[in-house]
Amino acid sequence: MTPYSCMTTKELEEQYEIVKAQYDRVKAQGLKLNMARGKPAKAQLDLVSDLLTALTTVEDCFDGDIDSRNYGELAGLPSARAYWADVLGCKAEQIFVGGAASLNMMCDIVSRAYTHGLLGSPRPWCKEEKVKFLCPAPGYDRHFQIGEFYGAELIYIPMTPTGPDMDMVESYMSDPQVKMMWVVPKYSNPDGIIFSDETIRRIAALKPAAPDFAIIWDNAYCIHEFKGEYVPFPDILSLCAEEGNPNMVFEFASTSKITFAGGGTSCMAASEANIQYFTGVFGVQMISYDKVNQLRHVKYLKDKAHTLEIMKRHASVMAPKFETVSRWLNTEIAPLGFAHWNDPSGGYFVSLYTMPGTAHRTWSLCNQAGVVMTNAGATYPYRKDPNDSNLRIAPSLPPVEELEKAMEVLTISLKLSALEKLLGKL
Repeated sequence: MTPYSCMTTKELEEQYEIVKAQYDRVKAQGLKLNMARGKPAKAQLDLVSDLLTALTTVEDCFDGDIDSRNYGELAGLPSARAYWADVLGCKAEQIFVGGAASLNMMCDIVSRAYTHGLLGSPRPWCKEEKVKFLCPAPGYDRHFQIGEFYGAELIYIPMTPTGPDMDMVESYMSDPQVKMMWVVPKYSNPDGIIFSDETIRRIAALKPAAPDFAIIWDNAYCIHEFKGEYVPFPDILSLCAEEGNPNMVFEFASTSKITFAGGGTSCMAASEANIQYFTGVFGVQMISYDKVNQLRHVKYLKDKAHTLEIMKRHASVMAPKFETVSRWLNTEIAPLGFAHWNDPSGGYFVSLYTMPGTAHRTWSLCNQAGVVMTNAGATYPYRKDPNDSNLRIAPSLPPVEELEKAMEVLTISLKLSALEKLLGKL
């Protein structure tokens, strides 16, 4: 294939007619395929369905002397706290175990910061003249939605191959209105980046002007390799403590991509002082999360080593899908020279950067041809991609045979939008 940049106008017009005919053909198929969100596939849910029978007797419902069916243990069963401490490499006393969605606890942290303040807050955030959140992007759209929902000013921080642009992050630390930063540090959503050790050290060593500056360390993909062996990751709690910032970070993880996406457990890891503070705060709204489900998960997952074995089974389902995405992009798009993308070893997404000014058009073409993707721009604060370039591919849900069809539609749509841009049709 000849790169589009090397074609004459006549050659581009000829290619446009060919690709337009291809698009009309796939559109006429009436497809209904979904690559919008990182949902586990049915095959993944089926492979962990033994979880449903992890508790079979009354005796199974006890965690030592604690009856999981009863009230109490707001911060989580001892065995559940120990499990998550093993996975994240921290202490059980630094763990608060929640329900199926870690996002729920993240939102609760922001909510309480606004209504009552965090540890070290001079006043609740709702009393501040302005609150600003740093938002490395492309990033997780739901993080940005939380900040927007509470009225924070969202500040775009570009992502680099090693994590957020730390020079820019550090430049904002002198502003006392900057109260929070959102990050997905391992297999970031959507770029699939693992933050470098230097980036992590610089984050832990931040010296914010705001005494209640907080980092939401969303470690959603902490053990989610689908290619190669497990990649160890530093304990951010210890690093922050070493740098004199023990209360600055709130780390989150869940079993959403390990067991059942709608019926798992989650955790918040933070300093013991923060865990004590938020146990008191959360105690106003609940007696405890579902401890029966916590115990079911502990008995099924056992420990980090056993969970990593389960993740290898997930990898056997996930890897062929990411290979399918890579094959289509490398065969159909790479030779044309107008787009690039990441090639992750874990996580749930492929981050695609197409010709600037064409992401929304590509998304629209896919949607019209029956392939649903995350909205263009969703991975940026206020849904405004400055280059209109990024698209998030979520290949986990469709079976491979459906993914093949979806990728055909996507690659044709990418070509068509690029040709339209080059020919002045956009």
